[in-house]
Amino acid sequence: MYLHLVPTAKLAAVGMGLAVAVGLLLGVAAAVRRGSWIDQTIGWFSVLGLSMPSFWLGIMLIIFFAVRLHWLPTSGMESLRHYVLPSITLATFLAPQFTLLVRASLLQVMHELYVTTARAKGLWEARVFSHHVLRNALPTVIAFIGLQLGTVLGGAVVTETVFAWPGLGRLTVDAVSQRDVPVVEAAVVILAVAVVVCNLAADLANALVDPRIRYG
Repeated sequence: MYLHLVPTAKLAAVGMGLAVAVGLLLGVAAAVRRGSWIDQTIGWFSVLGLSMPSFWLGIMLIIFFAVRLHWLPTSGMESLRHYVLPSITLATFLAPQFTLLVRASLLQVMHELYVTTARAKGLWEARVFSHHVLRNALPTVIAFIGLQLGTVLGGAVVTETVFAWPGLGRLTVDAVSQRDVPVVEAAVVILAVAVVVCNLAADLANALVDPRIRYG
């Protein structure tokens, strides 16, 4: 089981890192340019990413980049090139969620009185955004990252199956098809533990970011 958990953890780290980076960038851009064509375009792409099936996207990436262009491999995890297609497939579903969450959190904080007060004091807009808006919107984003990371660590079933990734998700699918009950039960336990641990880590990180949070 450990040999399958490590590949899943590596894929989850790369995919989650890519999703968080893209989500933060697009979410901030959409919030700052609220109501503009940039905001509308990002919103449409977010909805498209959420509605796109992961298995279909993975197959399309394999056909285009692996079969036709011969740029990237279709399966395995021997080198960094093997991480490209699975991580993009995984991040395509996660990034729109982060984008919409970051946008909503930033817009909510922007209407707070302390932000208006900071602007009334004559502070630079960049300083107001970084010290008052972004910092106070981070706890919600961190909590969501902890929840999603726990789920991904439990096994990106579809992505690992499409790309024949030797991880926990593919092991679970094989165990279900073979009716291997002990392996399925072990995978479910690992998923539960991963969700609990990642949420605990997110709560502890929120305590560091937000001084108002204290755990007695």
